[in-house]
Amino acid sequence: MSATAVQQSETVTPDGVESGDETRGRTERPPIDQELAFQMLSCRRRRHVLHYLRQNDGSATLRTLSRRIAAWENDTDPEEITYQQRVRVYTALRQSHLPKMDDGGVVEFDADRSTVTLTDAAAQLDVYLDVVPHDDIPWSTYYAGLGALCVGFAALVVAGLPPFSLLAGGIGALLFSTLFFASGVAHVLHDRRMQVGDEGPPRG
Repeated sequence: MSATAVQQSETVTPDGVESGDETRGRTERPPIDQELAFQMLSCRRRRHVLHYLRQNDGSATLRTLSRRIAAWENDTDPEEITYQQRVRVYTALRQSHLPKMDDGGVVEFDADRSTVTLTDAAAQLDVYLDVVPHDDIPWSTYYAGLGALCVGFAALVVAGLPPFSLLAGGIGALLFSTLFFASGVAHVLHDRRMQVGDEGPPRG
């Protein structure tokens, strides 16, 4: 390679980074697959980070973010948060949660400026929100149980065991349809209530 070619490949950019090393200097981030999404969403504090950033145009200072999350965790207003409560959240976010979210490509965390910015890739997490365990029973388990109940009920009707034998087939079908319809409506309302970034405090 000629000296001119070497010089061109090592041209220094205005940011002080040699263009030839710019690509090598970037950290390769893994795609947001199910395992990575679970790591990001299984922690309540990380879900709170996403919730707040989505409510505030995708960016925040670490100080503001920690105060808001501390208020959510203590079920009070940000103005009533004590110094110890805020510092506890601030330290955990700065030293653990935000670096992990940055490595996962979900946020861009500038530790020097203490700023956090949501990345475009964070939208890929939406499809995984339903598989994150909350305090209530998973919907997959609920529907499996409801299906088993309906099958058992239908079997008793077909077998002609009293008092199930007194029910007409249409009544049983109407009952099953009503149960699944009501469950579907409850599922939709639940998902809306649990949506990350929705108005108000986080629900999960």
